[in-house]
Amino acid sequence: MIKRIAQTAGFAGLLAAILLTLLQSLWVTPLILQAESYESAAPAEQVVAEHGHAVAEPAHEYAQAQAAGHSHDGEAWAPQDGWQRTLATGLSNLVVAVGFALMLAGLFTLRAPGRTWQGLLWGLGGFATFSLAPSAGLPPELPGTAAADLLLRQYWWIGTAVATAAGLGLLAFGRHWALRVAGLVLLVLPHLIGAPHPEVHESLAPAELQEAFILASLLTNALFWAALGLAAAWFHGRDARQDA
Repeated sequence: MIKRIAQTAGFAGLLAAILLTLLQSLWVTPLILQAESYESAAPAEQVVAEHGHAVAEPAHEYAQAQAAGHSHDGEAWAPQDGWQRTLATGLSNLVVAVGFALMLAGLFTLRAPGRTWQGLLWGLGGFATFSLAPSAGLPPELPGTAAADLLLRQYWWIGTAVATAAGLGLLAFGRHWALRVAGLVLLVLPHLIGAPHPEVHESLAPAELQEAFILASLLTNALFWAALGLAAAWFHGRDARQDA
């Protein structure tokens, strides 16, 4: 069983990580690079003049703070644009994908999908848990966007993911109506509490770019989770048939 879990996670995670890295390179990374050009641009007034977007006075102060922060971190190493950035992204995607695939493979030992296509449902559940539900309160942010305290955001993200996973599990596998009602309560509870946000929302990038980034991030993660669920179900079923 341990060998089956490891093989399923390794192969499925590798395939899903390759797909995710390709999608990010073609769609998400160009948006991030475009936002970084706004972040490293000179004054906020220049952004207003060139792009016609109203920027509040606090945004200029935020830009100055960002520039000061970068000056202190100038000695820190960061991958350069091109193959270094793609390689670093690919390796981090591989670690994350194998970790999520291990989670799916472990769940398959408790309730194995009868057909490969059922892995898609597991993948979509993972997408809803780790991407869609947290993004409803804390959408993906481009560089140069003001945010609330990091620790508060992490607490809310973890709580939302746990509540969503438990809520979906109760809805899918609960046999009593009370369990399903509890599942619905868990799904909406984090959003009733509300995610932490800064007092004033400030962004150096235009709103259109932010919206495009949110869409690209969500669709990319949806395709990643769909591929991960299908691949994990296929490899798990293949190993089970071989063992039989």
